[in-house]
Amino acid sequence: MTTSGEPLIVLESVMKVFHTEEIETHALSDVHLSIERGEYVSIEGPSGSGKTTLLSILGLLDTPTRGDYSLGGQAVARLTPSARAELRNRQIGFIFQSFNLIGDLTVYENVELPLSYRGMPAAERKRRVEAALERVGMNPRGRHLPAQLSGGQQQRVAVARAVAGEPLVLLADEPTGNLDSKNGDAVMELLRELHAGGATLCIVTHNPEYARHATRSVHLFDGRIVDETKSAAGAGGA
Repeated sequence: MTTSGEPLIVLESVMKVFHTEEIETHALSDVHLSIERGEYVSIEGPSGSGKTTLLSILGLLDTPTRGDYSLGGQAVARLTPSARAELRNRQIGFIFQSFNLIGDLTVYENVELPLSYRGMPAAERKRRVEAALERVGMNPRGRHLPAQLSGGQQQRVAVARAVAGEPLVLLADEPTGNLDSKNGDAVMELLRELHAGGATLCIVTHNPEYARHATRSVHLFDGRIVDETKSAAGAGGA
């Protein structure tokens, strides 16, 4: 997929330090990263390398201790918590390992809820929810509760919730971690289809086969980016 203009995401000299009692932990150190519109980037590395911390900063769930972050040309590293939450709701779609669906809401209501926070008119919410559920093949299950679905179906609903808001970027944290191989493959194929349709994706995964779906892999070690590789297979799949 070709890209143009300034990168969608730019991190410059990003550092994240956690303080626990007298211990200082450098989760990220001097991270420089740019992601173009339409890219599919995997973040890889051993446990404790800073993958989830990096994804949390990209998703505005956390702020860097030092450094700059711009999203869609807007400086976001120093936003207030309320401004960060509003931007996150409108511009970032999350797909979590544990699905994070609300058990007493139906499939339809789970996908609709983030749109409700925007004050979006009911007719527009309905259009977006139905389109998102159709996209992931879950429209017939709209009235079901999460407990009535398989793990793979729940993750498809989570993907629908993420894409319904038409975000700038989709962030996925081990989206197949709680799935068997068959359902994991199906979810990864769905993500690849979303990328082929123009979505910008950034995914954390321990699975090297799934990482190859991406057009670029970023390798972390001890909080630093130590390598970046482009995947011919990923580019061809897009």
